[in-house]
Amino acid sequence: MTGNQQSLALLLFGVFVAATLAITTWASRRRQGSPEEFYAGGRLFSPMENGFAIAGDYMSAASFLGISGLIALFGYDGVLYCVGFLVAWLVVLLLVAELVRNCGRFTLADVLAARMSERPVRIAAGVSSVTVCVLYLVAQMVGAGSLVALLLDETGSRARAWTVIGVGTLMVVFVALGGMRATTWIQIVKAVLLMGGAVTLTVLVLVRFHGDIDSLLSTAARHSGQGSDFLAPGLAYGDGWSARLDFVSLGVALVLGTAGLPHILSRFYTVPTAPAARRSVIWSIGLIGGFYLMTIVLGFGAAAVLGTDAVRSSNAAGNTAVPLLALDLGGGAGSTGGTVLFAIVAAVAFATILAVVAGITLASSASVAHDLYASLSRHKDRTPRSEVAVARVAAVGIGAAAIGLGLLADNLNVAFLVGLAFAAAASANLPVLLYSLFWRRFTTRGAVWSVYGGLVPAVVLVVLSPVVSGGPGAIFSGVDFHVFPLQNPGLVSVPLGFLAGWLGTVLSGEAADSPGHAARHAETEVRALTGAGAA
Repeated sequence: MTGNQQSLALLLFGVFVAATLAITTWASRRRQGSPEEFYAGGRLFSPMENGFAIAGDYMSAASFLGISGLIALFGYDGVLYCVGFLVAWLVVLLLVAELVRNCGRFTLADVLAARMSERPVRIAAGVSSVTVCVLYLVAQMVGAGSLVALLLDETGSRARAWTVIGVGTLMVVFVALGGMRATTWIQIVKAVLLMGGAVTLTVLVLVRFHGDIDSLLSTAARHSGQGSDFLAPGLAYGDGWSARLDFVSLGVALVLGTAGLPHILSRFYTVPTAPAARRSVIWSIGLIGGFYLMTIVLGFGAAAVLGTDAVRSSNAAGNTAVPLLALDLGGGAGSTGGTVLFAIVAAVAFATILAVVAGITLASSASVAHDLYASLSRHKDRTPRSEVAVARVAAVGIGAAAIGLGLLADNLNVAFLVGLAFAAAASANLPVLLYSLFWRRFTTRGAVWSVYGGLVPAVVLVVLSPVVSGGPGAIFSGVDFHVFPLQNPGLVSVPLGFLAGWLGTVLSGEAADSPGHAARHAETEVRALTGAGAA
């Protein structure tokens, strides 16, 4: 870009940042002293508003930047992410949405505490939620670094590092000042912008190929350098038994992980009733389904228009494929149309990152304040106002942790990083949630064992995997201490989470058939299915 064109791009980019700060300022003027207002926005959002917010929360940088980049690099194998992310919502719709809304108030731990000993399950669920949220935040930080470095025409590590720090600072401001109300409206605006940007680029790609999908795919295969293999399975996950198992492991994590993501579960508490939560999910499925179909077109479009080598040379993980595609479709480098379209897409992608990091940070800070602080502090010292204050401070600490990890992982694909967060959520949160809702004999020990029995193996296996060491694309490429062959731990850690919950219950000293235990389960079941007594 020339200096004037880069200035135009930065101006358009800055407009959105200013708009999001204005939304936060507006929301911060409302009373944010109560946990219900700070965590759930007063439960005043309609199903349509919450559905757009859920879609805005879910369609992250991993979706817009990472998935399209993976498809541009690996063709058919990259489409797995689209399928996994979309199918996961059927699990949410059928098993989780209404029941979680009826049983809880703000966090996953509320559901567990309805029938378990409160302190141990709140601590376990709080630790798990914070861990999953930080892993998810790292992916958004990496996406932000790649995007803004491209916008500034700076590909060095210093530009990405300052971008990560800037995004982390903004997300802390959004959460600490605006709470759930500001976060929700930012997500709604972002969902509208993202859908509009995706539709525009999809139409331009189809116009470029005269609406001929076959021509699009054949051109993508030709420009990928892989020929027909680009359109067949195995390019990314076909090299040996470990790659094939990685394919299965990733699929397990993606399909089961959504139902255990803390920031998705917290969105069900922002509507007044459980039927409204279910209608929210239906709205979000429509938006998310359409969006993921468009990412397939954008991924193959980037391969066809730019070529896989050009995508990889800009960013080895493919995270900049969509902005580069927008630049070409708008008229190419040096043209005003290309600059404007590139800047708009970059701003939309940045909006995606800001909205998602705000939602994740809010969910994790809620877990720290509502679960960990509430469990570890003395009861007489805890007030609703002090809990909200702790949540704001926690947002700063979580933001700092995410920034530090984001700087370490800046050479990894954002969709791949999100897959790791999904594996942790599916391993630690989903088993304990399903057991609590559907298993009458489930006990407190089973709940604690289930959370740690899934979370610890997931984290340890990631640390011992090729993601962290042992290869040129690893976080620590200069050393090799990996002993676990798979990049995603879901195939091992998810069954371990379910197994640990079962073992903990079977070996528990609690009388699972006692009248008190049975009564608590019956009360939870009635509340989950009917909404009687729901907050």
